[in-house]
Amino acid sequence: MANAARAKKGTVSVTSDRDRLRLGWRYKGERYFLFIGLPDTVTNRRVAEAKASQIELDMMSGHFDPTLRAYKLQLPNRSQLTVTGLFNKFIQHKSKTVVSATLDKYRGLLNYLEEFFKTRSVAEVSVAEAEKFTSWYDSQDLSKVVIRERLGLLKACWEWGIEQALVESNPWVDMPLRIKVPPKQMPKPFTEAEIKSIVEAFKANRYYRHYVNFVEFRFGSGCHTGEIVGLRWKHISEDCSTIWIGEALVKGKQKATKTNRSRYITLTPKLQKMLQGLRRADSDPNDLVFKGPKGAPIDAKNFAQRGWQKILTKLGIDYQRPYNTRHALISHALDKGMNPVEVAQLTGHDVQTLYRNYAGNVNSRPRLPEI
Repeated sequence: MANAARAKKGTVSVTSDRDRLRLGWRYKGERYFLFIGLPDTVTNRRVAEAKASQIELDMMSGHFDPTLRAYKLQLPNRSQLTVTGLFNKFIQHKSKTVVSATLDKYRGLLNYLEEFFKTRSVAEVSVAEAEKFTSWYDSQDLSKVVIRERLGLLKACWEWGIEQALVESNPWVDMPLRIKVPPKQMPKPFTEAEIKSIVEAFKANRYYRHYVNFVEFRFGSGCHTGEIVGLRWKHISEDCSTIWIGEALVKGKQKATKTNRSRYITLTPKLQKMLQGLRRADSDPNDLVFKGPKGAPIDAKNFAQRGWQKILTKLGIDYQRPYNTRHALISHALDKGMNPVEVAQLTGHDVQTLYRNYAGNVNSRPRLPEI
């Protein structure tokens, strides 16, 4: 137990037990504890201190309730707040920090919550009810990966609800783990020969040669699509040797990166020379570096379905999403002996995620010893 200092002078102390606030005091020789149940935050400590003051006044005036029923925290409108109402509040909260494509996932889950829970209150969602929803949701025509991810959203929603004093406990804590996701073989990264042939094919194609720098930068930087589409000249150093990645352009909207973190990338001389060739003396710092043929932002979906797919088909290369240019860069970097920590810093990952999702080449895997 990690006890915090007394919040104020008096007989009732505010302490923290496993990051959850509780009150403790002694009255007429008896020891009392009241678990507030809220996370230990500045705002919630004020709530706990107010409850401590109420108890102290009752003890001094002779109105103390030894059953403690009078002092239990009443969460605001908890009995009236529906499951869908709570999740809608969570969506509004997340809309400030996540991209629209991610919000679409939240809204998709909301439809299932409306179908299953209808107008039921969050107070009715026990672990047993969460288990019933999990079983029902698992029977829907959705992939295991999607179901597990969405249950993770419910877990996060209720955790946020506890912080906001909207719910008392989280029945979804173990639910994502109940969905067993079958292993999936990682796609083979593009070989160096394939990368070269793809770039050369874009150069030679009169309809799609406009995208050659965009394609080459994708393979060479390993950045997310939105990060490259949203790259502006103000994000690039004067000599084009380094770029700052802290924004992404997704469906026409400028957003923070997927991880909500920024990073600097030192470019190869080849990419540096390319950017130097693209930059003009009168380039506006706010101008996009890579644009569509008519000067508009690149439509990533349109690019994938037209130019990218046609070039790969013509070359006889098995189709992979343009996103897998990132996978190729990471895999080849690891194969060439680059420190995984440095690769993770360049790509914005943690090392564990890097190995789990991207280390696709044989040379980057552990080898059995010869015995």
